[in-house]
Amino acid sequence: MSCLSTSGSLPTGEGGGRGRLIMTAKETITSGKAILGIEFGSTRIKAVLIDEENKPIAQGSHEWENQLEDGLWTYSTEAIWFGLEDCYADLRRNVRAEFDCEIEHLASIGISAMMHGYMAFGPTGTASRYGDPSEAEKILASFRTWRNTNTGAAAAELSKLFNYNIPLRWSISHLYQAILNGEEHVKDITYLTTLAGYIHWRLTGKKVLGIGDASGMIPVDPETKNYNAEMVRKFNELVAPKGYPWKLEDILPKCILAGEDAGVLSDHGARRLDISGHLKGGCPVCPPEGDAGTGMVATNAVKQRTGNVSAGTSSFSMIVLEKDLSKPSEMIDMVTTPDGSLVAMVHCNNCTSDLNAWVGLFREYQQLLGVPVNMDEVYGKLYNNALTGSADCGGLVSYNYISGEPVTGLAEGRPMFIRSANDKFNLANFMRAHLYASVAVLKLGNDILFKEENVKVDRITGHGGLFKTKGVGQRVLAAALNSPISVMETAGEGGAWGIALLAAYAVRNPKKLNLADWLEEVVFAGNTGVEIAPTAEDVEGFNKYIENYKADLAVEQKATEVHKL
Repeated sequence: MSCLSTSGSLPTGEGGGRGRLIMTAKETITSGKAILGIEFGSTRIKAVLIDEENKPIAQGSHEWENQLEDGLWTYSTEAIWFGLEDCYADLRRNVRAEFDCEIEHLASIGISAMMHGYMAFGPTGTASRYGDPSEAEKILASFRTWRNTNTGAAAAELSKLFNYNIPLRWSISHLYQAILNGEEHVKDITYLTTLAGYIHWRLTGKKVLGIGDASGMIPVDPETKNYNAEMVRKFNELVAPKGYPWKLEDILPKCILAGEDAGVLSDHGARRLDISGHLKGGCPVCPPEGDAGTGMVATNAVKQRTGNVSAGTSSFSMIVLEKDLSKPSEMIDMVTTPDGSLVAMVHCNNCTSDLNAWVGLFREYQQLLGVPVNMDEVYGKLYNNALTGSADCGGLVSYNYISGEPVTGLAEGRPMFIRSANDKFNLANFMRAHLYASVAVLKLGNDILFKEENVKVDRITGHGGLFKTKGVGQRVLAAALNSPISVMETAGEGGAWGIALLAAYAVRNPKKLNLADWLEEVVFAGNTGVEIAPTAEDVEGFNKYIENYKADLAVEQKATEVHKL
């Protein structure tokens, strides 16, 4: 499949090939047949415009960072809307530069964002400058992202009540923790949703959420394709003595499946998205989804016995199950695909941030020497050199915990590198240890699936920043999971492309195929990417590394106790 270049330009063909591609793409845009996908990631908001063959033809982006306020990780609503507007404006600039036209109409739109978290809304008398009736409700507390780990008491109590693992980052954990904290705003809640659900609501007026993202609010029942009714009942009974004027089912968004009606872009929604005023309302907007769901779609990992690993600021694996697990596990979250199939998810708060920081250190050294810096080259040299090191990293161990890591029981994080005097300390082993650290926690969770639950998987596909340097991230992950790992040419397009595909599925499925078959037959047409299988030496080396890693976790824990932030 053709992909965008790094600059977002169309690929150059021979002779008049590029000219024909530009004209075809321009016609798609001017005729209103292009489809837009936007995803809010942890550090970047990305927009991708796709054509009638589901190929990217333009893109835009906006860089942003979360803020630690009053001990909680958050993004302000002002940052959310400025980021969306700036990302779309960047897409619009790309379209004008490449095709000399404006986006006036779209065939469909999809919104995706970081899963989980807490966005609670209640009444306000403030009028909206956009004429948006949904703004009759205001945000009652700062947006609490997936990264927060302050919900331990709530998650533990709910897990026991439901006999089901309830992660710290899930919306129901945040809600119940706010109740345990006695937070005043809880009594005023009229709507509780995720970031994707919030943006979709403001653009369409519809309080809906795709089932994949909804399954990160409170568990869903894979049979009814809706929130688990028994758990909703138990929660209502648990909080009944508080006398709140709401029931849980009344404040949650409607849970819907991929392809179902989720509303249309309103006129005021169009003005919020495109402040230049060129974009018109009226096009369908597909069910909003979380980044886990769009990752599954972008890697064609929606069928049972397939899986994918997303590795960037955070990491998570998604394995689509044939049946439920035998028992709950604190390391494994049960969520769903965008069409409602059961998925075992191992979610790790930390992945490449600490690794990137070390690479940045080497960049500074290169700058001190007066050597021109090309970051792709720096990453490529360091990553490939790491593969020449010892398979067990020579005894070196790294903890990449920028923030807390619930899978290993750490409420806070302290990035840490550990070695003894007898370890083989060289650059290759040093970098290899940090590469291993980026997927070490992921391995711990997946070992439960593959070794204890005997889960079978036919294909695992990787995507995200860890896999940008060809072959290296694949080889490391293959060793960690002891499984072949595939990476597709399109993996770099990520979740924005994934939600664009879900938007396409909602309006371009005349045969009424299920989502898995539509992806297989229409989008990927048998393409499974390039596969790297693990070697026995790498697997044995990673297993030795992980034993050292587990043994030294007590040191990491002690660091959080004695080194206060």
